[in-house]
Amino acid sequence: AIRRNQHPADWTYKNIETQAASFRRYAISFDWSRRLHTSDPEYYRWTQWLFLRLYERGLAYRKASAVNWCPNDQTVLANEQVVGGACERCGTQVTKKTLTQWYFKITDYADRLLDDMQGLVGAWPDRVLTMQRNWIGRSQGAHVDFEIEGRAEPVTVFTTRPDTLYGATFFVVAADSALAAELCTPDERAAFDAYLEQVRRLTDIDRLSTEREKTGVFLGRYAVNPVNGERIPVWAADYVLADYGTGAIMAVPAHDQRDLDFAVKFGLAVRVVVTTDEADPSVTGVATSGDGVHVNSGPLDGTDKAEGIARIVAELESSGKGKGAVNYRIRDWLLSRQRFWGAPIPIVHCGSCGEVPVPDAELPVLLPDLRGADLAPKGVSPLAAASDWVTTTCPKCGGVAQRDTDTMDTFVDSSWYFLRYCSPHDENAAFDVEQVKRWMPV
Repeated sequence: AIRRNQHPADWTYKNIETQAASFRRYAISFDWSRRLHTSDPEYYRWTQWLFLRLYERGLAYRKASAVNWCPNDQTVLANEQVVGGACERCGTQVTKKTLTQWYFKITDYADRLLDDMQGLVGAWPDRVLTMQRNWIGRSQGAHVDFEIEGRAEPVTVFTTRPDTLYGATFFVVAADSALAAELCTPDERAAFDAYLEQVRRLTDIDRLSTEREKTGVFLGRYAVNPVNGERIPVWAADYVLADYGTGAIMAVPAHDQRDLDFAVKFGLAVRVVVTTDEADPSVTGVATSGDGVHVNSGPLDGTDKAEGIARIVAELESSGKGKGAVNYRIRDWLLSRQRFWGAPIPIVHCGSCGEVPVPDAELPVLLPDLRGADLAPKGVSPLAAASDWVTTTCPKCGGVAQRDTDTMDTFVDSSWYFLRYCSPHDENAAFDVEQVKRWMPV
């Protein structure tokens, strides 16, 4: 719409009519009385209503984090909207930017999502179930506290193999994390800043690729291994993500391929702590992955994986240097967008009351028309320029407040319209429960 200098509503509804006419020519049999448009206020009223129900339960919240940012379109992008490191719409190289955004707390449902997949075995393809399990990524292990020289507070890492702690020969933090910037010494600052610029051009998908050559910079500091007191160098690298676990890892190169690739690239020590029938990884360049017997591991020598993990977790807990833990790969859903075309987020910001939900009776919070206004990207939503719309009254104290100017990603609208089709004209509910029971699942 911006490229054609048209209002998004005109462009969208014109396209919808073209598609509807095409469907009729195909003679597709639809119940046209159930037709709906997710950009109609009658629909996005209920998208906003659902947002408020999630907000009431602590499942919609704001936080600052690093996001994919298109400098040309001036908006946040999902990983899926970044292709080959570039924005799928305009082809501009995507960077990372720290912004305060709205999220849905889907991580609260990680265990339920995982457990309920058992009921789909035999009904869904195995490859799809495997993909889903990997997306949720439940891992059992331990949180381990590493002292960092010159830092008062320890840094906690999550590992699924705490029994390999004696094989940790270096420490890695996500290059784009606040921790990396904090730990970098003055002598290494120039190299770190240059490296950080490179990392910000990569998506999380690119960074996790096993095909990419490992990159990183030494931060000039050392961590202390909690089980043997060994000083190990602290590096910043792109293969560790700031929002996965704690944004830091203990690197055990003999038994983790990514760590081994990094160690080989930068000449770091490789120490075998689990013997298997596989060849020495420092010679082959292939990390061993078996569950053999522990060696070079002090009190763990001679134990197997299960006993080794149990012993080291008990030792960490008794010494106050760690504890057993569960971690997940799944992330909370980032839904903020700095675009005009989307359902307004039904929250106002009051200097006295903070975040205040818009009352249900005042829904929908309508998009202002803004016809003739410049809707081109400017780093914030074009809605921010609509001062008459932004300035409002706090529902709680009656004072002056500001509307939230981000809009919801249109994926929020499309995540639930299958339910609305069951009762598309219901003015009293998002969907009629009895009708959903009758018609669903398709």
